[in-house]
Amino acid sequence: MKDEIVIAEAMNQEVRIHAARSTDTVKAMQEAFDSSATCTAALGRVLTVTGLMASDLKRDEEHVRVRIRGNGPIGTVIAEGDGAGNVRGTADNMNLYASREDGHLDVGRIVGNSGTLQVAKDMGLREPFTGTVELASGEIGEDFARYFAVSEQTPSVVSVGVLVGTDSSVLAAGGMIAQLLPGASEETISALEKLAGTMRPMSEYMKEGYSAEELVKHLFSDAEILAKKPLRWHCGCSKEGFQRALLTLKKEDLRDMIEEDGGAEIVCRYCGNKYLFSKDDLEEILKTKTDVEHKKRND
Repeated sequence: MKDEIVIAEAMNQEVRIHAARSTDTVKAMQEAFDSSATCTAALGRVLTVTGLMASDLKRDEEHVRVRIRGNGPIGTVIAEGDGAGNVRGTADNMNLYASREDGHLDVGRIVGNSGTLQVAKDMGLREPFTGTVELASGEIGEDFARYFAVSEQTPSVVSVGVLVGTDSSVLAAGGMIAQLLPGASEETISALEKLAGTMRPMSEYMKEGYSAEELVKHLFSDAEILAKKPLRWHCGCSKEGFQRALLTLKKEDLRDMIEEDGGAEIVCRYCGNKYLFSKDDLEEILKTKTDVEHKKRND
């Protein structure tokens, strides 16, 4: 069953739903980093919600960027999603393990319950929309629910889960965001609150084989499917992209790399791919930068 995001409306068209099956996406992330079970659960949850948020973007090149800075040992967690359904992400430490007394993975412990969650939406405007909230628990779902309520003034139910096997392999992953639309009745508000209290963990639905559409129709009897979108782990890095990044460096730094190092090796923090820039490559980049600056001065 392929990963997919479904967008729907339900409860008399007063609730907007974004649901995803993200098993293969999170599995690809785990394989890229060889991450521990707890870190896989943490970043997998963030990737899933980031993909759900990005599914509202109108153009493929638009982006949602999430940054979580908690007081836990995983450090900073970052994730990006675009309008084409691609997601990627990483964290400072991907090899931590923590569990609770009941045997469940303790994501909140490694993320931390103090810190911030920041969301930046780049929708092609002059400045991206950015919202920042304090972490609620570090469990990810609760933290995004706080973000929607505080930063976007949209009461939301956020449920996200990743089931990891004893060998750290990803068995199932998925998530759902259900949001009250403006003017929702008290009956709808109560019904959504009741649903939030009776829902099982999202990873259980995914383990049982629910697709995103089947999950929505199971939880919301009157759901109307509005759209379906892809979801996949895809870094999208390239030597050309890092070349553009090198052009933003100071000329002095480029000269140091040429004279002292004789080249440069850049490792993508998202996927680990390595890109080599020879001395000649760097000299060409320095020349391009010098020519651009000269042109700007003469314009």
